[in-house]
Amino acid sequence: MDSAALLIVFAVIILVVLFVLARAVRIIPQARAAVVERLGRYSRTLTPGLTVVVPFIDKVRPLIDLREQVVSFPPQPVITEDNLVVSIDTVIYFQVTDPRAATYEIANFIQAIEQLTVTTLRNVIGGLNLEETLTSRDQINGQLRGVLDEATGKWGIRVNRVELKAIDPPHSIQDSMEKQMRAERDRRAAILTAEGVKQSQILTAEGEKQSAILRAQGDREARVLTAEGQARAIETVFAAIHAGNPDEKLLSYQYLQMLPQIAQGSANKVWIVPAELGKALDGFGRAFNPGAAASENGSIPSAPSAPVPPVPPAPPTPASAAPDASAAPRSSAATPEQTAAAEAEAEAAAREAAKAVADATSSTPGGTTGVVGLDRA
Repeated sequence: MDSAALLIVFAVIILVVLFVLARAVRIIPQARAAVVERLGRYSRTLTPGLTVVVPFIDKVRPLIDLREQVVSFPPQPVITEDNLVVSIDTVIYFQVTDPRAATYEIANFIQAIEQLTVTTLRNVIGGLNLEETLTSRDQINGQLRGVLDEATGKWGIRVNRVELKAIDPPHSIQDSMEKQMRAERDRRAAILTAEGVKQSQILTAEGEKQSAILRAQGDREARVLTAEGQARAIETVFAAIHAGNPDEKLLSYQYLQMLPQIAQGSANKVWIVPAELGKALDGFGRAFNPGAAASENGSIPSAPSAPVPPVPPAPPTPASAAPDASAAPRSSAATPEQTAAAEAEAEAAAREAAKAVADATSSTPGGTTGVVGLDRA
């Protein structure tokens, strides 16, 4: 019995020693920290490694993670400046820098950070409208980080980053935003199309302008060259005419030849006989009737007599048969019959020229016949 009791006592002692050793020796992992309370008061902070504490006197609180932690909070309804309710999801990156302050300064720092984030977010979003809320995430993140870092500094916590994970407006607002975005894209497409059409029209107008300028320059040069050629031709013809010294007969004949060409043309409805036609016909008649021209000047020249064949020499006659010297010699002037015949021929030639002019004008399409009257002096 005594040996059995001794064994039991020895075993109990061994168990107590092992229990005390287990309570006295603590191993702290890396990036962890533990707060030790001695008789209910803060004693020290255990760092990573092997540490011995006084059993039943020192109490080691739960380990605190010193690594950077990520906490995602559920969506929170927030009212914007234009009275629209949006749901915002937030993500916070924080790290415990002081285990003692994180243990004694705040009861639950995770819940405290969440509530502080919600209230700060509502204050920030309340001063922005929906469009600014959707486009100013960096500004909102910076304001949230500044407020949270200042409030959590005394808790031994450092807020590294604050991110807005999602901003969800109401479904009706989403539909309106989609329509607005579609309309904006249509407007931009229309503007781009109009700009393209504008540039195309400008380039087309510039091309037409350059083409018109080049055509006008070409026409001008062609007309200048044509005019120069015509001027040289006129100068050549004028010089040739003056060098040839034409008489009135030739000019009248050329004038009568040009009259049918003047009357040509399908658009001619009325052909006016020029005033110079009488003069031309008059000159043409004088060319064929010199006697008429002389009668107009007040003198009637003798008409040319017909050539008389040479008379063979007469045989000598006796003196009694000789003609009388007192007899009057034969006159070489034209007889009235010859003058009348020459005038009739000139008048017939003038009438034939007038008839030729009338036939030329009547043969022209669309033209009318001009009547020319000849007055005899």
